[in-house]
Amino acid sequence: MFKQDGLPLARQVDYVFRQLEGELKNAAAGTVHIHVRNNAVGKFGMKHHPIESRNGELKKAEDGLSEQQVQSFRKMAIEALKLKRDWTHGEISYDFSVRPGTGGWAASVMYESNYNMSNHTGALFHYTAKQPNYRSQEER
Repeated sequence: MFKQDGLPLARQVDYVFRQLEGELKNAAAGTVHIHVRNNAVGKFGMKHHPIESRNGELKKAEDGLSEQQVQSFRKMAIEALKLKRDWTHGEISYDFSVRPGTGGWAASVMYESNYNMSNHTGALFHYTAKQPNYRSQEER
């Protein structure tokens, strides 16, 4: 069981990528998702296409990331955390793809911050119900 209490987010992301290493080696393209709450990884996973269809025929997708590419991807993901600013809840998405025939790969990072209004409404908003108007027709 992974216990993240007190671990820096960078160490947690390192752990995530080590857990996904086998899947990354079998994926030519996809997205790694990491859900963060209170600067702690809550859940993580990966989306990718293991099967391609060409001209109506199903084929295994091309080779995934190499061992060296997986290690570079992991390091890039950790380094990219330096760009995360002023939020503790949200999602980090790492899109990646292997460039066929070149031996190269590409990746991008997207940060999504999430806020829960129930934590803010008491301090920001006070709702006062409008009192019904009981004046008679003659008074109006």
